[in-house]
Amino acid sequence: MQKIIVFLGPSLEKNAAEAILPAEYRPPAKRGDLLHAVQDGAGIIGLIDGVFHQESAVAHREILAAIKAGVTVVGASSMGALRAAEMDTLGMTGIGEVYRMYKSGELVSDDEVALVFDAESGLSLSEPLINIRFTLRAAEREGVISAEEHAIFLNAATSIFYPRRTYAKIAAATIDRIAPEVRDRFLSFTKDHAVDQKREDACAALRHIAALLGDKQS
Repeated sequence: MQKIIVFLGPSLEKNAAEAILPAEYRPPAKRGDLLHAVQDGAGIIGLIDGVFHQESAVAHREILAAIKAGVTVVGASSMGALRAAEMDTLGMTGIGEVYRMYKSGELVSDDEVALVFDAESGLSLSEPLINIRFTLRAAEREGVISAEEHAIFLNAATSIFYPRRTYAKIAAATIDRIAPEVRDRFLSFTKDHAVDQKREDACAALRHIAALLGDKQS
């Protein structure tokens, strides 16, 4: 069986990932990590999470080097989606809605998927803008907020620096434009119905890799 190395962080809990795909899971990728994975014998690399501002990010040339070495590189959810949208014409495989939105140009900035997380627990300490977008769409669809309120909440979210983005701070930033009962209703909605698109895409990428293995073994 091919060696599978997946770079995973706050997009998906490791135990949930392992239930979908047995693999070697490594922390979010930084520059040079994909080259090390190739040197360690990876036949398939899953790039889900990667560093953005703390250290140098995964370079395009190392992804290309992995592809040229015959390694299947699958990207989704976060840094993986961003790089796949840039490199799918060169052989990288992109999976999921976040990848599709970067590819179409609907998303442009890496700020959409960036967040801060606790290094020990891996838990997110802020909310990525892409998840906020999907949550706002769901809230409007369910009648929790109006289209106008949706636009106000989204404008507030984009105005907050990514490490500080939380639903509570977004609601607080709309205090002079959104009625208190609407803010409370929206916050209540996010507690049980917030959309985690990055998580969904990470799961889809792992299922894709599992399917690849099944195809190669059949």
